[in-house]
Amino acid sequence: MAKINFGELKLGELSKTNILDCLSKDWITSGEKVKLFEKSWGEIFSYKYNKAVSSGTDAVLNLVSSLYRFGAQRGDEVIAPALSFIATSNAILSAGFTPVFVDIEKETLNIDPKKIEEVITPKTRAIMVVHTMGRPCDMDEINRIATKHNLLVFEDACEAHGAKYKGEFIGTLSKGSAYSFYTAHLINCGEGGMVSTNDPLVAESVGSTRSHGRKEGTLYFNHTDIGYNSKMNDLEASVGLEGISNFWNTFNTRHSNLLKIMDSTKKFSKIAWFSEEPEDMIVCPHGFSITMKEGYLVKDLQDHLDKADIQWKRNFGCIPTQHEAYEFLGHTLGDFPEAEYVGDNGVHIGTHHYLSDSDIDYIIKTLKEFFNKFI
Repeated sequence: MAKINFGELKLGELSKTNILDCLSKDWITSGEKVKLFEKSWGEIFSYKYNKAVSSGTDAVLNLVSSLYRFGAQRGDEVIAPALSFIATSNAILSAGFTPVFVDIEKETLNIDPKKIEEVITPKTRAIMVVHTMGRPCDMDEINRIATKHNLLVFEDACEAHGAKYKGEFIGTLSKGSAYSFYTAHLINCGEGGMVSTNDPLVAESVGSTRSHGRKEGTLYFNHTDIGYNSKMNDLEASVGLEGISNFWNTFNTRHSNLLKIMDSTKKFSKIAWFSEEPEDMIVCPHGFSITMKEGYLVKDLQDHLDKADIQWKRNFGCIPTQHEAYEFLGHTLGDFPEAEYVGDNGVHIGTHHYLSDSDIDYIIKTLKEFFNKFI
């Protein structure tokens, strides 16, 4: 059996036709295909404004930069989870803000709402939640806290295409949301991202900052914002448009894969925390997470997956204490015990739509072989 990777990209006929159309026009920067991609993406989820960018990281960067339109100053604080893919925190820093970290719930991998108010200061301007591994955060409680303290809420939904919280699509529960179209995600452009919002001020800001800070629609050198070069190009949009056309088929296939793996591991809940789908949510099938309750077993699990040729990835790690890049903030091991535990003892594997039924059966068989040793 071929190695089972976390994600794959396969170009179909629509992608190839779109790419050839770009080449025939000698135009591959941001153009007609990007505009169509933005429009089509927004129609799936009823997002009013959609701004395509060059990556999920740039989506978060441009989204959080819209805080300047709401009176924020450089050096102000944005709350973020201590554990997520590091792009979230890098984007906050790059936008000129200070990330202030909050520990997670190791059962959900998401920010712990009970700990948010502890870190709010007069310089706090926003809460950047991350729907880790496609599982929505507790948006009711997070929005309650934000309203109480006059803060904005943004969603890093890079791993959460199509996820729902209490019947509402992720991305409609805040000032704006960021998405990634990297290879591992449901819609795949190779690279690429999107900022989606129903707020005209956020949309206006992102339209400017993604193109060097000039007002959207102007051609020449009148720069009203500090900006970036974050535009998506038409080649990437050409690939993404195929993903748009197949979105719900892809979602449902991946979701079925995820639910099968979830169901097969329920009896091992005393040994590990696994990805779950609560009744009031629909989880985006980004991947399947496993965090061992006895930490010393994680190396055995990793070795078992390696021998089975199933690619695994670490559950990110605690950004302020387990990544050298953030040592300058002065945190020490023990400051974020839940995130640190998950970083040391958690992995995730793929559930993508190119996996066959036999691939899913093989993943389930492999996991059962490992966990049956401990019951």
